[in-house]
Amino acid sequence: MKVVFIRHTRVDVPPGTCYGQSDVALAESFEQEAAEVSRKLRPFSPFTQVYTSPLTRARKLATFCGYPDAQPDDRLMEMNMGEWEMQRYDDIRDPALQAWYEDYLHLPATGGESFPQLRARVAAFLDELRAAPETSSFAVFTHGGVLVAAALYARLYPEAEAFRQQPSYGGILDIDIPALA
Repeated sequence: MKVVFIRHTRVDVPPGTCYGQSDVALAESFEQEAAEVSRKLRPFSPFTQVYTSPLTRARKLATFCGYPDAQPDDRLMEMNMGEWEMQRYDDIRDPALQAWYEDYLHLPATGGESFPQLRARVAAFLDELRAAPETSSFAVFTHGGVLVAAALYARLYPEAEAFRQQPSYGGILDIDIPALA
């Protein structure tokens, strides 16, 4: 089955800001970027079902692309960055930040979640989709970390290369996963 992941467009936060699950505004260029996403998405439709992160930046893109009734799912939210949310990385004074920089694929943000926890959420979501018929296709409007976790689920590249492969804002990642049936 086909699962098409769509990353939200650029956000309106200062560069270097850790925003994770914060519900931030979109950049002024939203309509232009969203129109391009919508155009790139056309060859993949129609979809059996459309899902979205409940965060505004993903829901707004889903609506713009013609899916105002996309089903929200909390498992599609970006990684929870805990106490670091909405702080510039350069301004974070947490002594755990350096350890996280050195092992962000395994350690959690202070008061937040780890990448393995995010991967487990995404895997649970994809495992449920696998129960659908092989001919099903899904669209998922979400975030960069979720796209990386989905790509690892599909074994598109090794974990060590995970964030070097992250699609840009408005990027699309389509994967094929086998149905369970």
